[in-house]
Amino acid sequence: MSTTDLGDAQSEGTHAVRMRGIVKRFGGTTVLDGIDLDVARGEVVTLIGPSGAGKSTLLRCINGLERVTEGSIEVAGQPLQYDEKHLNRLRARIGMVFQAFNLFPHMTVRENVAVAQRDVLGRSRGDATQRAQELLDRVGLAHKIDAYPDSLSGGQQQRVAIARALAMDPAVMLFDEPTSALDPELVGEVLSVMRDLASEGMTMVVVTHEMRFARQAADRVVLLADGGIAEQGPPTQVLQQPTSERGRAFLQELEES
Repeated sequence: MSTTDLGDAQSEGTHAVRMRGIVKRFGGTTVLDGIDLDVARGEVVTLIGPSGAGKSTLLRCINGLERVTEGSIEVAGQPLQYDEKHLNRLRARIGMVFQAFNLFPHMTVRENVAVAQRDVLGRSRGDATQRAQELLDRVGLAHKIDAYPDSLSGGQQQRVAIARALAMDPAVMLFDEPTSALDPELVGEVLSVMRDLASEGMTMVVVTHEMRFARQAADRVVLLADGGIAEQGPPTQVLQQPTSERGRAFLQELEES
C-alpha cells in the first residue's frame, strides 16, 4: 500500500480517523479507558481537559507513537498496524506538530521543509523546493526561507514546523499543544495559521489549552477526563453550557483560572 492509497482511501469514506474501544495503560495506570471517537474529513476537533486526562496520549495513539493496549484505530480508511513499514507509510500522511519545534538546526528553513518530501515522498529537489516556497509563503515566512532555525522566534519556528507537516500532503493534521512553549505575544501568529487551515477545510485534531481557538475554529470540542470522554459537542455547548457534571466542573475551573 502506498501513501497515495491512503489518500484515496480517505476520499472514499467520511472519516479521517475512527477510534473504537481505545484503552491505553502505562504499567498499572490506565490513562485511556474505552475511547470511541470519529473525526470526519474536513472537521476540526479540539481535545481539552485537565492535566493528565490523556489528551496527548490519545493524539500519539492516532499516529502510532503510542501503541494502544486495547481497541482499534483507522486513519484514512486504513487500520493502524504496528509493523514498521505500515507505520512509516501511515505517518507520511499524518502531519504532527509538537510542543517542541524539532527543526534541524543545521538546515535552512527551506531544507527543513523540503527534505522529507524528497526522502519520503520521492519528490525531485526542484519540486520539493517549489512546494517548500509555496508553504512558507502560506505561513508568512517566505522572507525567512534561507534563515536557520536559531535565528527565528519561537512562533516563527512553529510556523516552519507547520509548513513542514503540510508539505507531506497529510490526510489529517495533529497538533499537540502547539503554542504552549511560546511567549504569549507569539501565540497569536501560530493560531492565525491554524485558523486559516481550519477555514480551508483541513482535517485537524488539536490538543489545546487555548479556549479562544477552540471557540472560534473548532467544529467540535471533546472534553477528556478520568480516562474517558466526559462531554463532546459544539464549542457553544461544551464551553458555555455543558450538560455533564464533569463538564460544568471544568468550565468552573476555567472561569476561576
